[in-house]
Amino acid sequence: MKIKKLYVLLSCLGLASCAIENDIPYPIVEGAITGMTVEGQRGPEGSKDNKSPVINPNARTVTLYVNDSVDITDLKITQLSVSNAAEILADSAACADIDHFPTAGFSSLDSVSNSANTRVDFSNPVNFTLRTYQDYVWEVTVSQIIDRLIEIDGMQEYTIDEKNHTVVIYVGQDQDLSNIQIESLNLGGEFGEVTPINGGKVEDVHDFSQEGGQQFYVRLNWEEKDKRTVWTVYVYHSASGAVGSSSIFPMCVNAIVTGSVQSGRTPVIEYREQRSSSWETLDASDVMVNGTNYSATISGLTPGTAYQYRVSVDSETGEEQSFTTVQAMELENGSLENWSEGATVTGRPYVIPNAEGRDFWGTGNPGAAAFIDNLTTQTTESVSGTAARLESKDALIKLGAGNLFTGDFTLNGIDGLLHFGRPFTSFPTALRLYYKYTSTEINEVYSQAPSYMQSFIGNPDTCHIYIALSDKSEPYVINTDPKSRQLFDKNDANIIAYGEFLSHKSTSSYQQIEIPLTYRAYNRTPKYIIIVCAASKWGDYYVGGVGSTLWLDEMELVYE
Repeated sequence: MKIKKLYVLLSCLGLASCAIENDIPYPIVEGAITGMTVEGQRGPEGSKDNKSPVINPNARTVTLYVNDSVDITDLKITQLSVSNAAEILADSAACADIDHFPTAGFSSLDSVSNSANTRVDFSNPVNFTLRTYQDYVWEVTVSQIIDRLIEIDGMQEYTIDEKNHTVVIYVGQDQDLSNIQIESLNLGGEFGEVTPINGGKVEDVHDFSQEGGQQFYVRLNWEEKDKRTVWTVYVYHSASGAVGSSSIFPMCVNAIVTGSVQSGRTPVIEYREQRSSSWETLDASDVMVNGTNYSATISGLTPGTAYQYRVSVDSETGEEQSFTTVQAMELENGSLENWSEGATVTGRPYVIPNAEGRDFWGTGNPGAAAFIDNLTTQTTESVSGTAARLESKDALIKLGAGNLFTGDFTLNGIDGLLHFGRPFTSFPTALRLYYKYTSTEINEVYSQAPSYMQSFIGNPDTCHIYIALSDKSEPYVINTDPKSRQLFDKNDANIIAYGEFLSHKSTSSYQQIEIPLTYRAYNRTPKYIIIVCAASKWGDYYVGGVGSTLWLDEMELVYE
């Protein structure tokens, strides 16, 4: 009650000051692009399925990828979401009709007027100014990806020079350069058009024995009929033989082999520990061949161990190459035995699951303890030794969700400013732990939470545990202030691997679970590990059930 009286007193003093001085500055309300979709949108190369834009809130940039079916000089925006009802001021020089470009965010074209025109020339990056009490300039870049597919009988590898419009193709020594069989020469992308400059069909061109190669007209799908570009295609014999080139990306228990091979042939991959005299052959089903490229996963390896591998095609064996698997990194204080104490801004103590002088785990305790009590505490109700107890509590004006995460917490007014992630460069396959959960009915929904969350009241609360590996250059900034909310996005482009566990069921005893990590990339090394545990899944919105409690113990990273 004293705290609420203090809020009232401060409010009155603020009003009095405003009446006398009349110099209160405008509030800082940031305008941000939170979502954007354009016609023909796709994922970046190697990730067609994930069509989400790459949004960098710190640099205020958005990057989108589109296929080759659309004209990026006249590209239609189909959805543009902004925070805090910011006014949108588009670049008049890039817009097809600036007078009819929407000035407010829109979830789809159905939500704007029939006269609206959202077409923009994205041949260069375009600036959008978001106006609240201040102006925030965002730069949007659209990258058009043209999937040029080339398949020629006996082909081993090829290079494409888009700037000079040339293609160099290498075939095996036994191929007749005057009788090359073209299966696909898709230089205009999936939707484009390719024709020989002398007429006829592409598949009818066979003679590549001449020094000048063969020339073709190439037109993208959206280009005018009379606009075509001349490309020159050269075919040479490969000097590397049938095996071609290969490279390896070692992880902890796996290694990814990629390389090139003559079209129509399947490589044989062998490997062994460096100290072993016998080779193991990778099963043919583990080798994926796509045209002249192949990839394979060698699994069951030992972390921090030196190996050799070699690739064979028919009777030809490539050079033996060495690699060393990455060391397995343990999870610091995963047993949750070590705890220390700190002091809040109000001088009240809080606890944190780190040994004295260590800085790995974070909780919301520095904020919650300043007003009520610790949300996350040490308990002997454990599998072994001590465990962590995460309880969601009534924090006077909003819910405080019990939480535990890799990172740190600072109080931002009455909201939290968190940093998710601790330095990490290894490749675990799963997170294993013991948990116990008591779920209560959701009975608190903060007034500034999204309106649809009002329907959550009466439903059972849900605990949430997730792990992610990121190659972002810095930790993720999490801001729970409703006016400038910025939460973790599991689909962020920098997330290499992700796994999660959710449950709304109460358990009477500890249960062991394993959360597998699904890797989205196999050629990128993590920089940070992110583990987040919450007694109330929607705690970032201050939504949940008072009394929902999550116990955690014996957390460890799995390398299998």
